[in-house]
Amino acid sequence: MKRLATAIALSLAVPATLAQQPIVYPAKGQSASQQQRDQNDCRAWAQSSTGIDPAQLASAPVPQESGPATGGGERARGAARGAVGGVAIGAIAGDAGKGAAIGAVAGTMAGGRRARQNQAARNDQAQADRQGTMNTYYRAYGACMEGRGYTIK
Repeated sequence: MKRLATAIALSLAVPATLAQQPIVYPAKGQSASQQQRDQNDCRAWAQSSTGIDPAQLASAPVPQESGPATGGGERARGAARGAVGGVAIGAIAGDAGKGAAIGAVAGTMAGGRRARQNQAARNDQAQADRQGTMNTYYRAYGACMEGRGYTIK
């Protein structure tokens, strides 16, 4: 649950709009050809100073976990917790074994839900990481263009 909250907070902190290419306005009357040269120079500078190649990053798929959410132990822990709770309830009702079985099934289902939530949080985090990387590149690009007399939005 803590991972999910962290992933949600990070995805809200890095909205998709931050990873969009900045808009460049020639504030000092630069010609179209001068602007094109400056943009090319600033793209190269941003790439060399950050180590980020936006073309390579855009072509690489964002790693996404798919399929059944397994491997984190959430289902097993849920089954154990459910069985313990089921034993107590079953003992009161007169059949501890039946209560444990019912509790284990319910716990497994709850653990599966947690596993899916954690998987979704990891996928969201991978997307947020990519957006943050592109944001770093675009901040460097924007700084270069501002240094050459352009307005950046």
